[in-house]
Amino acid sequence: MTERDPSILEEDVPDGEAAEDQLPLPGGSRRKPRRFARLSGCIPVLLVLALLGGGAYFGITRGVDAIRDQFKEAEDYAGPGKGRVTFQVVSGDSISDMGANLVEADVVASLEAFTDAAALDPEGSRGIQVGFYQLRRQMAASDVVDVLVDPANIVSDTITVPEGLTVEQIVGILAKNTDFKAKQFTKIVDNPGDLGLPDYADGNAEGYLFPATYAFGPDAKPVTILTAMVDRWRQAAEASGLEQAAEDLGYSPHELMTVASLVQAEGRGDDMPKVARVIYNRLEIEPNPSAGFLQIDAAVNYALGRGPITRLTTDEIDSVADSPYNTYRQKGLPPGPIEAPGDDAIEAAANPVDGPWFFYATVNLETGETKFTDDFDEFNEFKAELDQYCATQSDRC
Repeated sequence: MTERDPSILEEDVPDGEAAEDQLPLPGGSRRKPRRFARLSGCIPVLLVLALLGGGAYFGITRGVDAIRDQFKEAEDYAGPGKGRVTFQVVSGDSISDMGANLVEADVVASLEAFTDAAALDPEGSRGIQVGFYQLRRQMAASDVVDVLVDPANIVSDTITVPEGLTVEQIVGILAKNTDFKAKQFTKIVDNPGDLGLPDYADGNAEGYLFPATYAFGPDAKPVTILTAMVDRWRQAAEASGLEQAAEDLGYSPHELMTVASLVQAEGRGDDMPKVARVIYNRLEIEPNPSAGFLQIDAAVNYALGRGPITRLTTDEIDSVADSPYNTYRQKGLPPGPIEAPGDDAIEAAANPVDGPWFFYATVNLETGETKFTDDFDEFNEFKAELDQYCATQSDRC
């Protein structure tokens, strides 16, 4: 083992430096200590500071941009717009849903512009109603909100169907007030599987297309129009408790609807529950002066294929003697409704007043005055009063 050179002292080895850095080189010279080792430790620190500074700059810049975006004005059209766009608000649509659909239709420039405009009228925006609205392409968002918050701007076809019409007459009104032909409605009525008729209607829409005023959107089709009318009938039936009332009275719901149609044809206002009672009395009380025959002119006129006429001749009655709607020749109720009854007639059929009457006669066609009795002779007096009225005051008889 070689002895250590005494000229190399312990203190000659700087703290922190490896001993091998002081080993003699060939030729007796010594290697100088590598002083860069300390300096090299500064470089990563400088690099880290540089990177941190750059990151801070990036973060600050990004934050400034985000704040600037918060105050940046949403893209919006100047308006007033051009062309025509029919826009639909669907049940359940939120303001964001409406905005997205408006952007897709190119009505507004951005969702943000619409939601910002809606936020300026929060109460009105919450009240936007389902329906169709006439707008333009490229409108100012505030103008769009002004249109949508006003229910008067809902686009619809309004159709009024009065009480007491047959299916054929109702189809004529629908064809006249829409862009569809009568045969398009008739085709559906003849095959009413999709209309939602009750089972007891047995596929016959007569009496179940409810008379009312309807508002239909521009996308309405014959089937949706007719379905809406059946749906409205169902509301009236539920409101009057029709099915329970029929059970309580001892009739089927279809028979009660038939009674309601006869009441609609024969009665007015407060007289309707009395007309219903006369019908039930004639059906139920045996023996009775009419022997079970209802003798209702409107039903015979239905068999004749014409509208209500106040008085019938014997020849007219006999011409349809075999018809089940001829209530002079056939006992009991006709097989179904003869026309569409309204709320009052259905209510009267479901809730007839108590009374002994078997007869009634309208003695004034202008005022609708109708008199009721259970005495046949008195009934003949009423008929004579009607004859006098027809001879002197009216050409409608």
